[in-house]
Amino acid sequence: MYIDLLIKIKNAQRAGKKSLKSRSSRRDKDIADMLSRHGFVGAVEVKGRPGKRFLIVGLQGKRAIEGAKFLSKPSVREYAGYRELGRVKGGRGLLVLSTPKGIIDGVTAKREKVGGELLFEVW
Repeated sequence: MYIDLLIKIKNAQRAGKKSLKSRSSRRDKDIADMLSRHGFVGAVEVKGRPGKRFLIVGLQGKRAIEGAKFLSKPSVREYAGYRELGRVKGGRGLLVLSTPKGIIDGVTAKREKVGGELLFEVW
């Protein structure tokens, strides 16, 4: 689950690791790619054979993950329309949503006028 991936990334960055190996799923790959595009992590790569795939995440991004806030849980899902989306930490953070157009950040969701399930915020 993406919560596990984020916590692993945050802890590995704080420990000074160069890369991280984690199980791979499509959602985890999309989230890692999103974090890579916004400079929180380095390159993201999927290795292994089908059924045994794992994700290699480089941790030398432009900035490290200082904190994360998980907005939706399996028991309580949080949804928002594009008009309700705001900035995270005065624009320094990143809001990630799951939408019908895939996993996108809050700025892109506002621009494309699409809402969805609020996954998490990182800063």
